[in-house]
Amino acid sequence: MNPAASVPKWLMDPPDLGAGSSLPAHTRIEQWLRQVIDRGDLVPGDRLPGEENLAGSLGVSRMTLRQALASLESLGIVVRKPGRVGGTFVSEPKIECDLTGLAGFTEQMRQANVRPGARLISATTLPATRQVADALSVERGSPIHEIVRVRTANRQPVALERACFPAEPFPDLLSYGLTGSIYRLLARHYGKRPHMATENLEPVIPNPDEAAWLGVDITTPLLLIERTAFTSAGLAVEYARDLWRSDRVRISLRTGLTSSPRLKPGDSRR
Repeated sequence: MNPAASVPKWLMDPPDLGAGSSLPAHTRIEQWLRQVIDRGDLVPGDRLPGEENLAGSLGVSRMTLRQALASLESLGIVVRKPGRVGGTFVSEPKIECDLTGLAGFTEQMRQANVRPGARLISATTLPATRQVADALSVERGSPIHEIVRVRTANRQPVALERACFPAEPFPDLLSYGLTGSIYRLLARHYGKRPHMATENLEPVIPNPDEAAWLGVDITTPLLLIERTAFTSAGLAVEYARDLWRSDRVRISLRTGLTSSPRLKPGDSRR
């Protein structure tokens, strides 16, 4: 067998790592690999050669190569998996989710040209805790419906939803199919479409159950989005704590200038 036949075509055109550049070798390797991926020579799911072989082919140390791979991993371009079947793989492109409006998960995935799905974990009616009661403006201990679902994009888990709804305006909510858009269900069957929401974002680490449902390691950072949604009349209809896989989703917001607040006496503009 011709040895060259087993060498990927893209590896036959390595980066120039000579002394003529002011950029360090690991930066040039990173830029080169990004170009290889951008032009489609490596596609999502492809595995790069082992570190020892790739470093040897490029004529650099494994430490130098690892610096380049670490930078690519921090950008979400590759993912490194440990173990006998591990290695460095080209990542799936992240799904863009725009929180500017109040589109539910189903609509967000459709906007991203991704097929949405849901797997129901549990659906129960239980007494509202203080936190849930405060968010939904109901008495502590009042009945609320809690729906827990794993949301999927092209059949891959990307988010874990834990949503609570007041039982009084939605008495038979759990009798409906709960694998589609619940926002659409609220509008169609109860005439109470969520119109606006307050949302808070923070990074968290999953517990073992959450990690298992999302198919990630317990050390994987996730993005928690805590949301309270209201109708146009100001009725709180949902309190949710959603965990998103930060390796699969990128959250975006659009902002704009609003009218400047009126200055008080003694204030000054800078």
